[in-house]
Amino acid sequence: MLEDTSYAILPSNTGGQKENIRSVGAVQSVRWDGGVLRGKLSKGTFFIYFTEEKVIRFGVDPFGEISEENTIAVEKDEPVSEVVCKEKDKEFHLVHKNYKAIINKSPFSIRVETNKEVLFETDSPGVTYTSDKHIILTVHKSHDAPVYGLGEKSGFLNKNGSKISNWNTDVFAPHNKDTVELYQSIPFVILHDPSCVSTGIYFDNSYRTEFDMQRFRDKMIIKAEGGAINTYIMLGDEIKETLQYYTMITGRTPLPPKWSLGYHQSRYSYQSQDEVQKVAALFKKYEIPLDCIFLDIHYMDGYRIFTFDENRFPNINQMISDLKDQGVDVVPIVDPGVKSDVDYSVYKEGMQKGYFSKYLSGEVYHGEVWPGLSAFPDFFQQKVQKWWGHLHGFYTQLGIRGIWNDMNEPSVFNETKTMDLDVMHNLDGKQISHKEGHNLYGIYMSKATFEGLQSLLPKTRPFSLTRAGFAGVQRYSTVWTGDNRSHWEHLEMSLPMTMNLGLSGVAFCGADVGGFSSDTTPELLIRWTQVGAFSPYFRNHSVQDSIYQEPWVFGEETMMSVKKYIQLRYRFMPYLYTLFYQTEQTGMPIVRPLVMEYPRDSKTFNCSDQVMIGSNLMIAPILRPGQTHRAVYFPEGIWYDFWTEEKIEGGAYHLVSADLDTLPIYIKEGTVLPLGSLVHNTKEVQDIDCLAYYSSNQEMIGQLYEDDEISYEYQEGAYSLATIRISNDGQMNIDKAGSMDSRLNVKGTVRIIGKEEVGDNLDK
Repeated sequence: MLEDTSYAILPSNTGGQKENIRSVGAVQSVRWDGGVLRGKLSKGTFFIYFTEEKVIRFGVDPFGEISEENTIAVEKDEPVSEVVCKEKDKEFHLVHKNYKAIINKSPFSIRVETNKEVLFETDSPGVTYTSDKHIILTVHKSHDAPVYGLGEKSGFLNKNGSKISNWNTDVFAPHNKDTVELYQSIPFVILHDPSCVSTGIYFDNSYRTEFDMQRFRDKMIIKAEGGAINTYIMLGDEIKETLQYYTMITGRTPLPPKWSLGYHQSRYSYQSQDEVQKVAALFKKYEIPLDCIFLDIHYMDGYRIFTFDENRFPNINQMISDLKDQGVDVVPIVDPGVKSDVDYSVYKEGMQKGYFSKYLSGEVYHGEVWPGLSAFPDFFQQKVQKWWGHLHGFYTQLGIRGIWNDMNEPSVFNETKTMDLDVMHNLDGKQISHKEGHNLYGIYMSKATFEGLQSLLPKTRPFSLTRAGFAGVQRYSTVWTGDNRSHWEHLEMSLPMTMNLGLSGVAFCGADVGGFSSDTTPELLIRWTQVGAFSPYFRNHSVQDSIYQEPWVFGEETMMSVKKYIQLRYRFMPYLYTLFYQTEQTGMPIVRPLVMEYPRDSKTFNCSDQVMIGSNLMIAPILRPGQTHRAVYFPEGIWYDFWTEEKIEGGAYHLVSADLDTLPIYIKEGTVLPLGSLVHNTKEVQDIDCLAYYSSNQEMIGQLYEDDEISYEYQEGAYSLATIRISNDGQMNIDKAGSMDSRLNVKGTVRIIGKEEVGDNLDK
């Protein structure tokens, strides 16, 4: 424990030996094939090409022939045609439409221009390396340009001035600004220069990486501890366009089953069938909506995955059936560690078929986790993914249709917190070390789980929740931000974490409401539930040695306030489900920083404590105990207080009041907002009220999406998308798309707020 004392800062030689950094030198020769420019450098090789007019990919390997293969993160990547390559005295020019990629011959560097304006530029030299085979890409940036992305990192929204590394790590200790490495590694940043361009940089390298925005004010140094430079540059006019390009490359969040958007209740652990049933009964007694209950590791027989403890859960079939009748799904946890036990069928089969991660010698790696000594599936092999997916039939035959993956960094109970780095993985014939594969382990497990559920339940959209992942994880899983604490600071930090996950392509995400570890308080639970009600993923979860934090635990007054916001989640469900449909189409996140909607308003650049829900709704939570007032920044335009319907002029800060039972919620003028009636869960059909928020200078507009809420038939056109438009003089028009007849009972009038002479109600 000396690292927790002053021993950790013993005097050291801070001016020690500097790293020996070398340049890749100059371009020696090139080959142009009509789409890709490939070449040799003084040290190594390179390639570069356009994938879209505003997207350029380039790669450099100082140590040999550069591979044009990608990690699993990349879903779409093809060189475009109609590119012209020109050689100049000191440069090569690749020209595509209005954009020009310029490769400087000596030293090797790259810049991108449009109409002679430089949008992106590497340093000169642009690529360097060390004797340890670390690779370095240095790019220029504006010193004051905010930097967003990098996934679920702790701290505030804007990462400029930080040094952030990516290595998936199980961190139970309290997360703070210095907890740089958490469970997800997403090496993607957006450099936002509102006067010029929002530059996205995706560094497709799975080794431990570092983004240093601290050493130089006007440069970003991107470093990897192995592999090659494999980089995508996206040049959007604003953040939305850049994110669209990024999610075209790495994939978009698929439309989830609607039940996964409801309220979820969890604990480490509900330790018996009787306890689970009592929790469900209390939700029913108090008429608090509930869509899902989680089973943590105590449901298993000796923590063996794909088993149930028959003493704790003597009639699991009946329990799941009874809960299903109440509209409540059950989601069990499944960790990667398979207990070393020759009488345990999963371990025995995995050993016999060579499905576990091994050393070069062929010896299977074993490490300590919850079951004791365990082996870890080599998810990099497709046959292992299929085997693992098929094992989930153990759950699906019971009626389970969602799985929770944890400990998949992978976490091991040792000093390094993970597997030995010289463990090898078989990437379908290519041997890679755990040093290269570590950050990919979680996404490959998520892929195996998601595709396994798809195969077992072919007419059902699966729900998969993961702690660990890499860029592109959004294609397979929802992400929660891991082992947070019942601290007000963690409630506050959950906002920028969720926003930056959304800006990194992960739209379906959230934090454990109430805090996982430590003891929550009535006030904190209320305030966190208010935030959770508008988070993409909404789950209350707590650790075994903390006090319980179900809605009723702190008495009736607290319960009624918590219940109010769980119910509010369901009232806003039509709006949220429509946003999730739009997310699959566009890649836009559900929860957004204000800067995404107002990219040229400098007051939004560092706003970490207010969020947009889609384009039309803003919340400004209370994030400190005892606080009942706060400053709220309202961007340009007219805003309406959701509770009082008061008009608020934008372009200024306002001091607002919010007692413990009030979350400040604001609706932007010109919005048509669909709200649902109160229900016990998402399986019940809602009545829909539409509220229109008057604007004097634009039409009021909103959308309402619906489908069967569970299958993939919407991809064949079996959906209904209503676009509602109301002119400022009260004329209404509804355009409908999709072949499905609406199941929702949409009321025949729309109430217009903010313009009395139009009338309180408008007939459809």
